Amino acid sequence: MQMNQDSYPSRIADQPMMTLRLDPVVWSQPGEITTGPLSEYQLKSYAEQGYLFLPELFAVSEVQALMQEIRRLGDDASITTRPECITEPKSGDIRSMFCVHELSDTFGRLAAHPKLAGAARQILASDVYLHQSRINLKPGFRGDAFYWHSDFETWHVEDGMPRMRALSISLLLTDNNAFNGPLMVVAGSHMKFISCVGKTPENHYQQSLKKQEYGVPDEESIAHCIQDGGLTAPTGKAGSVLLFDCNVLHGSNANMTPWPRSNVFFVYNSALNTLTSPYSGQQPRPRFIANRHFDPIPPVREVDTVTTTTEPARSA
Repeated sequence: MQMNQDSYPSRIADQPMMTLRLDPVVWSQPGEITTGPLSEYQLKSYAEQGYLFLPELFAVSEVQALMQEIRRLGDDASITTRPECITEPKSGDIRSMFCVHELSDTFGRLAAHPKLAGAARQILASDVYLHQSRINLKPGFRGDAFYWHSDFETWHVEDGMPRMRALSISLLLTDNNAFNGPLMVVAGSHMKFISCVGKTPENHYQQSLKKQEYGVPDEESIAHCIQDGGLTAPTGKAGSVLLFDCNVLHGSNANMTPWPRSNVFFVYNSALNTLTSPYSGQQPRPRFIANRHFDPIPPVREVDTVTTTTEPARSA
């Protein structure tokens, strides 16, 4: 498979290396994007820190409708036996459910919500499409950890995402507190690219979604970023939203509490940053992990974007 020009080489050397980011964080110029849910102050904070936390952006009733939909999905054997459902390596509990915007009309509407997709358009200054969607479940006492990583490193090497023109938006579906494994973010780490060591095995995704071993930054680089920018765990009530840049270092501890931690993630990529051949030279990962249908999300009104549905799941 022919390789593309690689601006962020990784997993090709025997030593890790840290380089400066080559791309903007907020692609719009100040005052350029006037339509959208974020203020210029919020855009500036996101650009500097690499993340933005918006407490209780969605109402309790909206979150309850989404949790009802998750229970419906989890009770449907035709869904839980699909490859989109990833289980914990020890307990066998569902760890992640991918491509939820296609498995569920409810989550499909949520992905297009102007509070979410509208924020992505502002930051990326373009039309956007969903590169990936997933629900991460951390049940009480059994939810495992997600080790430190930059999403972009994997999306670049394994999926062929050319530039850092993407972001994740996570909606908290349960309260995230200091104890039940909240997402931790290294402020400012999005301005550095950490190349990782180790050649990626074929079909690496089959193991990495349970426990990642390749594309993991070295401890010295992680420590440097934490000492430089500090470590934070944005916590809050269900309905809160976390936006974070594709290259920011993040991870989460295991959940040893009785309180479950459930979040839905939507990855918005610029329609001007569509995937090419993976920079690893290997076959692309499955579409439910790395979407290669680049149809932009059309703008929608806020009315009736989060409701329950009893319709059967659609084929992904």
